[in-house]
Amino acid sequence: MLRMGDLEVHLINDGLMRLDAGGAFGLVPRVLWSQVITADEHNLVPMTLRCLAVRTSGKTIIVDTGLGDKLSARMRAIWHLERPEGGLLDGLARLGMRPETVDLVINTHLHADHCGGNTRLDESGAVVPVFPNAEYVVQRREYEDAMQPNERTRATYFPVNYQPLAAAGQLRLLEREEEELAPGVFAVRTPGHTPGHMCVRLESGGEQALFVCDLATLAVHFVRLGWMTAYDVEPLVTLETKRRWTRWALENNALLIFSHDSQIAAGRLVQAGDGLPEIAPVPFPCA
Repeated sequence: MLRMGDLEVHLINDGLMRLDAGGAFGLVPRVLWSQVITADEHNLVPMTLRCLAVRTSGKTIIVDTGLGDKLSARMRAIWHLERPEGGLLDGLARLGMRPETVDLVINTHLHADHCGGNTRLDESGAVVPVFPNAEYVVQRREYEDAMQPNERTRATYFPVNYQPLAAAGQLRLLEREEEELAPGVFAVRTPGHTPGHMCVRLESGGEQALFVCDLATLAVHFVRLGWMTAYDVEPLVTLETKRRWTRWALENNALLIFSHDSQIAAGRLVQAGDGLPEIAPVPFPCA
């Protein structure tokens, strides 16, 4: 657990997936990316499914919901999903949090590995919200793109993860570049991975943190501006968005929290001895 002023911040791991290194690194040559991560014999690299649980001003907030529990055996195999310690709900239970006590769910974007846990199947097979009393929020542009996917994006946008929330009146669409959703919890638009992608900025007690999400899928993506995934819809926009936020991270000595990096959960951007930036890891165990 991390205490930042009035904020209580927990990391929860929804599991570990393994994806093709070509997706994780796009145009980056293997000779370069293999210096920072090792692929298995099938060219798969491990990627975590970290979510946040934040308590502030009497509210409980979840940031991203992982892959959820609606996956078929085939889909679990495609994601190579492993959950030795259970998923998001198991982590919440270890913290004494129940789904019905969650007030707000922030979806950084609507790719399946970040919002699959928004909904579940009830006993009758109907799709219902996992967090029945929560308001869910996402950028309007992200929702519109997700509801009209194209040949490039339809493999990861599944309306079952978010359209039922809109139908139930539990989904609010954000339109500002930055919006304070609760004291010290800010949703900030960080386009590139998708046009409507968001990060979550935390600020309290004179400290700053950023849940980086897929602005930088792995910590090395944050440091090396030219590195990005094959999944980024607008890679040159990603580059310029990262340029802005790396400056911010240095200026504010901000804690950076990474969704998918299996080696670095959190760290601070620092100038190395050669003058180049690097991530100095900060211990932040998952619940």
